[in-house]
Amino acid sequence: MAGVRDIRRRIRSVTSMQQITRAMKMVAAAKLRRAQDKVIASRPYARQLQEVLARLVANVDEDLAQTQPLLRQRPVQRTAYLLVSSDRGLCGGFNANLFRMTNGVIAEQKQEVGLVTVGRKGRDFYRRRKLEILESYTGLGDHPSYQQAKGIAGTLIKLYETKEVDEVYLVYSEFVNALTQRPSIVKLLPIERPAGEQKEDKHLYIFEPTPMDILNTLLPRYVETLIYGALLESRASEEGARMTAMGAATDNAKDMISSLTLAMNRARQAAITTEISEIVGGAAALE
Repeated sequence: MAGVRDIRRRIRSVTSMQQITRAMKMVAAAKLRRAQDKVIASRPYARQLQEVLARLVANVDEDLAQTQPLLRQRPVQRTAYLLVSSDRGLCGGFNANLFRMTNGVIAEQKQEVGLVTVGRKGRDFYRRRKLEILESYTGLGDHPSYQQAKGIAGTLIKLYETKEVDEVYLVYSEFVNALTQRPSIVKLLPIERPAGEQKEDKHLYIFEPTPMDILNTLLPRYVETLIYGALLESRASEEGARMTAMGAATDNAKDMISSLTLAMNRARQAAITTEISEIVGGAAALE
């Protein structure tokens, strides 16, 4: 059984760790609030952009739409995945859940696979597994910007237009609430024709310039918006997972301190009992 001094030292160590995890939980909660506000603010814009895209595609003939590189379908020989992970750890199963889903999807692929990673954790995880990493982005910070998403989108669009890859999927963690983060996968390229307005309704919309000209400008913006939304969702999910993990760690530290305190009291009681027994035994020997 450990001595009182050893147990007291462990209690001090666990108490210090508990203070750190409690502080990390509070920091994560503050960051989560700001990240959640950005996610909520970005969602209506993404929905509206998708609706506009649906109306545009409905007013463009399918044969003409196929002349747009980002809409053109071709045989798939190589698939790329844009994986949005975190730069830091201590966020529970946030990254592990993403990697598990990505591994499952890749295992089902019969074509060649390449990765574009956002975050150090995803880059390091798949670099150790010798999977080809086409491009990696790290250090995006606590507040991802639209310019960062635009740069990532430009890389993916270039890979697709030069036929280095034939389709691109986005893998990220969708923010539901502070306790729930849902790993999700979305097809980025080629952009699938959304269910838009019926052809009979085309006279309700007047486009200037032509629908195809607007489509050529809107499609890259649509890819950028999806990636930007995924970056914001991932940031909020990461902080939610970190807040939950640090809260659980703080509670576990509290339980451990209670157990160690009980063990220390028992050890002290045993030591006192032993000393009393020795004193009584010594007194009896003197009689």
